Amino acid sequence: MKKIKLFLHKVTHWEYWPYQVVYIPIYFQYIYYVACTKSFFYFNASNPTIRNGGFFMESKKEIYDLIPQKYYPTTLLIENKTSIDAIEQLIKSHQITYPLICKPNVGLRGTAVKKIDTIDELSKYANKANFDFLVQNLIPYQNEIGLFYIKLPNEEKGKITGIVAKEFLILTGNGKNTIKELLEKDPRYQFQLKTLEEEYKEKLDTVLGLNETINLVPYGNHCRGTKFIDASNLITPKLTDTFNTICNQIEGFNYGRMDIMFSSYDELENGINFQIVEINGAISEPTHIYDPNHSLLHGWKELTKHFHYLYLISKQNKQKGVPYLTFKQGVKEFKKHNEYYNTILKF
Repeated sequence: MKKIKLFLHKVTHWEYWPYQVVYIPIYFQYIYYVACTKSFFYFNASNPTIRNGGFFMESKKEIYDLIPQKYYPTTLLIENKTSIDAIEQLIKSHQITYPLICKPNVGLRGTAVKKIDTIDELSKYANKANFDFLVQNLIPYQNEIGLFYIKLPNEEKGKITGIVAKEFLILTGNGKNTIKELLEKDPRYQFQLKTLEEEYKEKLDTVLGLNETINLVPYGNHCRGTKFIDASNLITPKLTDTFNTICNQIEGFNYGRMDIMFSSYDELENGINFQIVEINGAISEPTHIYDPNHSLLHGWKELTKHFHYLYLISKQNKQKGVPYLTFKQGVKEFKKHNEYYNTILKF
């Protein structure tokens, strides 16, 4: 009965639908733009300094290197099979402290992103990871948004086209129920139960005290239980000016979503007390569409609008001399992406 209820919840809430279904209108739009550009991989020109424009196989570390250091946490690239002793030495020399974050250098919707509390946990992660990964200082701020930024190459200023606020998987205790029992009360959290059981094991049998809270997934991924809330009403001229100043310092960045953690909205408007979690390029979704209050029609409208911007930006950059990927190059990169995808999923 529980499985049937969860299945029905998925069917009746489109935010959980497979992207292959949600994106059906976009496939037709894509084919039209392919015909216009005479390229299957025109989107790679959207962000010239990011591999493939940030559509696939983009290195997070290479993107971090484009961003002024003051805007993101200390981040180290750990190559596959690096010994734990070498990793520990690097962490100490760069003053990274526990808890810290580990995540694949080439990401996949939050897969294999882990909060690491001890050297033993880090050792287990490194031994299990069959890919290059990043070790990163935990960002000290509590609030997180995804901010979608677009700048046409032929224009001097860009704009913010959407903001998504993120409600983490945070439980509040009642002094009676275990963590697992609290998770089972919310369908959004039930979808995460199997993963959380593997990660937390017997800790899920702990009874939280009255009003005691616990954040089981301290990073804002929808596929890991985070609730997305459309906060586009927070877009103001001042915030736009602030992020035009920031993004103008990131060479070649024209299109994408910036995931940001911050102290308060007022401070974010003034460009202080925040850090960039990461920047996603051409593959970015305007994730404010996944607010449970939005209809599928609204989602389609926003997706088609942003996909049109991606086309315009790529076309204008092509006119400025940025080449599109050839069909042969694009197919080669796509194959690499699929191989890497399968590797990450085994984690």
